[in-house]
Amino acid sequence: MLHTDIPTHGDILALASENGPWCVSIYTPTEVDTPTPDRNRVAFENQVKQALELITDKGARETLAEEFADLIDDENYWRYQSRTLAVHATPDRVRTYRVPNRLEASTTVGDRFNIKPLLRSTTFPQTAFVLALAEGSVRLVEVVADGPAADVQIAGMPANLNAYLDLPPLGRNPHGRLQGSEGRKVRVRQYCRAVDHALRTVLSGMNIPLILAAAEPTDALFRSVNSYPGLLAEGLPGNPEHLSDTELAGRTRELLDRHYADELSALRDEFEKRRSDGRGAIDLADIARAATYGIVHALFVDIDAAVPGTVADDGSIVASTAADKPGVLDEIARRVVLSNGRVLAVRAEDIPDGAHAAAILRYAT
Repeated sequence: MLHTDIPTHGDILALASENGPWCVSIYTPTEVDTPTPDRNRVAFENQVKQALELITDKGARETLAEEFADLIDDENYWRYQSRTLAVHATPDRVRTYRVPNRLEASTTVGDRFNIKPLLRSTTFPQTAFVLALAEGSVRLVEVVADGPAADVQIAGMPANLNAYLDLPPLGRNPHGRLQGSEGRKVRVRQYCRAVDHALRTVLSGMNIPLILAAAEPTDALFRSVNSYPGLLAEGLPGNPEHLSDTELAGRTRELLDRHYADELSALRDEFEKRRSDGRGAIDLADIARAATYGIVHALFVDIDAAVPGTVADDGSIVASTAADKPGVLDEIARRVVLSNGRVLAVRAEDIPDGAHAAAILRYAT
């Protein structure tokens, strides 16, 4: 089972807002079921040594070394990993995220964090929760990119509709009775509401898609009371009691692929439309200026590309050869995040014209 800590929008915003002389970002590919349990930890420790060598302030270096040593020595933490460990540290604080995406190893030290790789996990999360909901049973299944699915235990979750009906009555009609098919519909909706309430203890604050596997009318009744904003419009029809976790996971991955492909296609179409009216930018210098002045509505950025340098206060690009610092693309992405724009960290083939970045602007410049 993968152990993930996918950052929320608030987490990304906090990382993008951090600014200081010694911001360390380390991305370490990790294995979940490695025959050598210390392999992940050794790889991370080597990257830590590389980062500390770049810090010239003795006090900051010693403080960070102590913080990293505490993390490296935490054997229990290293037992539970996902596909990439992302660590962002300053002398005041260390933030860690275990993400299900396979990211390239990198170590950067600068006056801001390298957040672009982390945005891949929030652009198109390759993990999802499936709510397999029927009158006879309910279970929440965690699905990851290419690992086994796993049931998630939830305190307070009703076992089934009949078990829920043994609870004190909740909402009778004016005559004090629930009758016939309409009465059963009311009870099923109340059952769905109880399921939704229990889910909040797990899903609250998360940014992971939730997929509903249910037959009608349970599907429609749950959607009418659902409070989780990440519930996808497309679900898995039919009675989920006839499907194993593995079968649910296979159908979920196919659904996610369709969902993300449709979303990306729609945004590419919007880019082409906006480019014709002066609101689509593909030149990196133009995008950097637009990001600086908060004009970018949505940004496509190549997750694998690196453009050394930074962006000045006036939005101009300042060239550099330093590969151990966050680059131009990361700084553009950071500025878009801070101006409440959307950043899509994608592969090169998903960006119009094969560019390093493309932007949909809020208005023509």
